[in-house]
Amino acid sequence: MKIVNYQDSPSQKFDTETVKGVTGRVVIGKADDAENFCMRVFTVAPGGFTPRHSHAWEHEIFVHSGKGKVYVNGDWREVTSGTALFIPGNEEHQFMNGGGEDFVFICLIPSGVAEL
Repeated sequence: MKIVNYQDSPSQKFDTETVKGVTGRVVIGKADDAENFCMRVFTVAPGGFTPRHSHAWEHEIFVHSGKGKVYVNGDWREVTSGTALFIPGNEEHQFMNGGGEDFVFICLIPSGVAEL
């Protein structure tokens, strides 16, 4: 068993033309012998955004805190703390901070793909 505060996990910062103000952390993954899933926590700073992308695998998202927007099916939808999302494989998506504080969400992906 592993019990950890996500903020104690190593972080990787992303800041390019396609992704701005994003910090990612793998809190449970292959290093923990997790055989089926990887759990990641992303923090998007005010004004920040993830890249718009799609991939073959599904993933599940839970908004931990803050306000954000998610791009899905050509539209932007607002999400807040407590929102859960299911993103099927091959669906284009993107997240954006929609407020003045950090936007934090948990993202589950299948094992076997890049963890960050």
